[in-house]
Amino acid sequence: MAQLLKGPPVANSINEKTALRAAALKEKGVLPTLAILRVGEREDDLSYERGAMKRCEQVGIAVKNVVLPVDVESDVFFEALEQLNDDPAVHGILMFRPLPRHLDEEKARMLLAPEKDVDGCTDGSLAGVFTGSKTGFPPCTAQSAVEILKYYGVKMKGKRAVVIGRSLVVGRPVAMMLLEQNATVTVCHSKTVDVPSITRDADIIVTATGQMESIDSSYLGQDQVIIDVGIGWNKAKGRLCGDVLFEDAVKRALAVTPVPSGVGSVTTSILASHCVEAAERTLGSKQR
Repeated sequence: MAQLLKGPPVANSINEKTALRAAALKEKGVLPTLAILRVGEREDDLSYERGAMKRCEQVGIAVKNVVLPVDVESDVFFEALEQLNDDPAVHGILMFRPLPRHLDEEKARMLLAPEKDVDGCTDGSLAGVFTGSKTGFPPCTAQSAVEILKYYGVKMKGKRAVVIGRSLVVGRPVAMMLLEQNATVTVCHSKTVDVPSITRDADIIVTATGQMESIDSSYLGQDQVIIDVGIGWNKAKGRLCGDVLFEDAVKRALAVTPVPSGVGSVTTSILASHCVEAAERTLGSKQR
């Protein structure tokens, strides 16, 4: 039976450290502040916003909500974003995407200041992930996958890791972060020939395809560590499921993240830690 790599203990560990760092900043007169920029009332945005606000409250981060109507004019939206960029009291910005179609999302990504991009969506942040520099921050979901591996003591150095998915939100950045940990990384995607023959030989599998329960026993070897980033509602089973057919994984894997209570439960803790780090960087630059 596979060990369950549950997310809440990882999140709690991160939260404790973040709260201490936030308290240290307050003693120096700095209140870490996250701005949440939301357009419209998408339920998934609202759900994540509630979770982010709760997490920030727990660790001592202030939140500034900027909510615009779904039909907001383009110039009004970009003015609001620029104001947050220019506000010295705001250390991190969470900009919900996708934006409504009439707003230029690529322009928004380019305009968002990388040093405040705590969810890792700008080119500056992604460049930081690929170069190993301290520009911006990694996408929260990608970092959550790696933090789970670290917390549970999974050795990555020299291990064969396979990432299924090549998005800029998870696949590519998590591959770079595994390389940073000295794993040997293969990235598989929709055009990869015979993915199961590749994944069966892996020590670590990180899957982020969004294809519910598509990774079954034919993809799995023995004694692997599986990080399942996918999540969706399985109507037939009446519950949330990931990319991995969990019933198969628990029989063959050494360890696997459950869905829910896996990777997704860590992301808001990463977001909060990024906001505090952004505030620390700002303070550090002022003291030079």
